[in-house]
Amino acid sequence: MPQPLARIVEQLQREPSRTGSIVITVFGDAIVPRGGSVWLGTLLEFFKSIDIDSGVVRTAMSRLAADGWLERHKVGRNSFYRLAGKGRQTFDAATRHIYDPQASEWTGRFELLLIGHGEDRDTSREALKNAGFGNPLPGVWVAPSGVPIPEEATSAIRLEVSAEDDSGRRLLSESWPLDRTADAYLKFMKTFEPLRGWVGRGGRMSDIDAFTARILLIHHYRRVVLRDPLLPTALLPADWPGRAARVLCAEIYRGVLAASERWLDRNGTNPAGPLPAAGKELARRFGNP
Repeated sequence: MPQPLARIVEQLQREPSRTGSIVITVFGDAIVPRGGSVWLGTLLEFFKSIDIDSGVVRTAMSRLAADGWLERHKVGRNSFYRLAGKGRQTFDAATRHIYDPQASEWTGRFELLLIGHGEDRDTSREALKNAGFGNPLPGVWVAPSGVPIPEEATSAIRLEVSAEDDSGRRLLSESWPLDRTADAYLKFMKTFEPLRGWVGRGGRMSDIDAFTARILLIHHYRRVVLRDPLLPTALLPADWPGRAARVLCAEIYRGVLAASERWLDRNGTNPAGPLPAAGKELARRFGNP
């Protein structure tokens, strides 16, 4: 394993266990584009490469299934998993946030949602947070006009408001913890910059190492970018690190994608046999033509 990647794995092992989160990353990033279902043994082989015990993985899979994130299907003694409705809906929204082109130019308007005290308030809050809405005041959620409103919040009172004056801009600036998100981007870049250098120099990497690099890259990037509302450039600080972090992530991702897919070609299995090939949308991630 290349030293820059080994350092990232060592750092992961020093943190509290995030096995369940990594499982969701594997499904959303690598398995959904190839049919959505995968044999447990394929996952165990990957986790072995980052020294996570099979028992820990099995426990995480059971919890994810119990919590409605995964569905299990048995064929003989073999277990196969796919994202359940909850997991698929959440990662469909996350996929757009992670891989699609960044925010368009600022229109001067934003969505303002008012959430009441009904039984579904907690569900609505979590869905809005995951969709990129900011929360400047209790029960008040905002986002630049055009951000899709999640189904869980369709009962909210919805207004479209101008933010072209100073008070509107101040409301937007107070709706997201941009300082914390900027710090998280800087930490992400510090962690992965050595790996970008290795990939850029054409350093040797096995197919399993390429798959490991891909999954850990998206695992770390996802944790930051899903807290980023992806505001238009006009509303961001001039030195906003999110742009540089996205470029770094895209360069590494493109550099390891082909080799990581070769690993899946040889090791990925679903109930019908080898995983099907991914569609063209995989190659278009991060703005590739």
